[in-house]
Amino acid sequence: DPFKQHMDRELEEKEVEKMSTLPKISSQSKWPRLGQLTFSSTLEKHISLKAEKEVDVRQLYLHKPLESTWPKVNKQFLSSVNKPSNPSFTPLQRELFCIMNTYRDLFYPERNALTNGEEIRLAYCLHALNHVLKANAQVLSNNGRRRDQKPGTDSDDYRDQGLTRPKVLMIVPFRECALRIVHIFISLLEVNDKRRIDVSNKKRFKGEFGSDPEEKPPNLKRPEDYEAVFAGNIDDHFRIGLAILQKSMRLYAPFYSSDIIIASPLGMRTIIGAEGEKKRDFDFLSSIEILIIDQADIYLMQNWEHVLHLMKHINLLPLDPHGVDFSRVRMLNLNNWSKYYRQTLLFSGLQDPQINSVFNKHCFNYVGQVAIRNVPLSGSISQVVVQLPHVFRRLEAEDVTSVIDTRFQYFIDKVLPEYRDAIMSHTLIYIPSYFDYVRLRNYFKKEGLNFTHICEYTKKAGVCRARRFFLKGEKQFLLFTERFHFYKRYTIKGIRNLIFYELPTYSHFYSEICNMMKATDNGVDATWTCTVLYSKYDAQKLAAVVGIDRTAQMLQSKKNVHLFVTGEN
Repeated sequence: DPFKQHMDRELEEKEVEKMSTLPKISSQSKWPRLGQLTFSSTLEKHISLKAEKEVDVRQLYLHKPLESTWPKVNKQFLSSVNKPSNPSFTPLQRELFCIMNTYRDLFYPERNALTNGEEIRLAYCLHALNHVLKANAQVLSNNGRRRDQKPGTDSDDYRDQGLTRPKVLMIVPFRECALRIVHIFISLLEVNDKRRIDVSNKKRFKGEFGSDPEEKPPNLKRPEDYEAVFAGNIDDHFRIGLAILQKSMRLYAPFYSSDIIIASPLGMRTIIGAEGEKKRDFDFLSSIEILIIDQADIYLMQNWEHVLHLMKHINLLPLDPHGVDFSRVRMLNLNNWSKYYRQTLLFSGLQDPQINSVFNKHCFNYVGQVAIRNVPLSGSISQVVVQLPHVFRRLEAEDVTSVIDTRFQYFIDKVLPEYRDAIMSHTLIYIPSYFDYVRLRNYFKKEGLNFTHICEYTKKAGVCRARRFFLKGEKQFLLFTERFHFYKRYTIKGIRNLIFYELPTYSHFYSEICNMMKATDNGVDATWTCTVLYSKYDAQKLAAVVGIDRTAQMLQSKKNVHLFVTGEN
């Protein structure tokens, strides 16, 4: 059983020392559905994990009742394409679950709310629930054995728990996601209509996490991916504890009596608190065995600091004992080694240096890690339907930290002077970072430029005013933040010149913004322009926009690159 194998393995001092000092050894592999995989580990020299062609549910060591409920719950994703030999997993789920079930860390950067988001959610819910049911069954069986034991005999055989009870932490962006997860758990625990499980506080949960379909504003046309991400209750400040009992489930369990905690990064941040605050608590994170971070890319749009803050407070020794029976605590927890046993599952819609960094610097799993690393063959530039010359201007920066200042200098010295002329009116400047936006806004004010600006904090009236001024040409420049586009997706009319101050985080925003130009005029204007600033540190974002082959050429040559997209190629 993979659970027993993983939790019962006792690490030695020298192995722990090895993990904290030696670099990881990596190897590559290609799987049919996932594509290019990178395995890395300090302790295992040769990692051989093959993609199973077929998986028999009985061989997965699923705890009862999951073996019988899983095929029913997952039926909605199984098409007739699936061979009857493997009736319960989609090809993607099968390969992801094979990796999850070995307790390795996993980074999957191709999650998509429209296509595979829900089947991934089901797969990790199965894994998390399987883990909790096994852990709780082990505790119950040891309780029984201890009761039957002769008094006076003290045994070390019953070490089966952490220093605090929560075992699984699931980080999701919105209340709707938590609602879906809880529904999946309930359906995985209910064997049939006769054997329903008792769920306490269900009504309160529905009221706080559900949504009123009438609240949705009518007739607003948004892209499909926007509708999929922002479905249901999109409040991003919540946390809830779940206790999984033998025939029931308790919602809103106090954290120290919970097995699973579902929370948003902000919900975690407000309970963890900051140094010096009187009321703060993070002891309940001390013995987390599985950490699941879903839709990681959305936290880049919310506040990435909250994720980093959480990673710094997970698997630390608790400050209080919280009534734990130390004779039952596993040695790995007493040795403060729980971070080496924690499995982290990270799902994202894109590759990003900040997300990679969490996976590389905050995950210490002794079994090692698996990252899916496929390169985009064609970029989102191929989705641009407007005829437009794209000029990619390369800036040279000494190192990652100096890029921000170099980009600003390059922009005001080289790019902006070309646009100051009144001919270059209707110029939209797309700015991914809020800090860059503030810096440019202050500079434009100081220089007395004729501009208007929209960011995620702009009030509705301000947005309408700015859009109107820009469309009519009363304001020459519009400073426009990526987060505003992410949360609102308004079409900005009147763009004739586009400047991407930095490449967008989401590659499809590139084509979306370029295609706004067709909402401007009836004909195509020969004077339309699009300028993009990039440096060698933007390789991942660049590849997502122009494709991997062009990226390689662009990073080798020091010159600016001119691409003309006609909408067909």
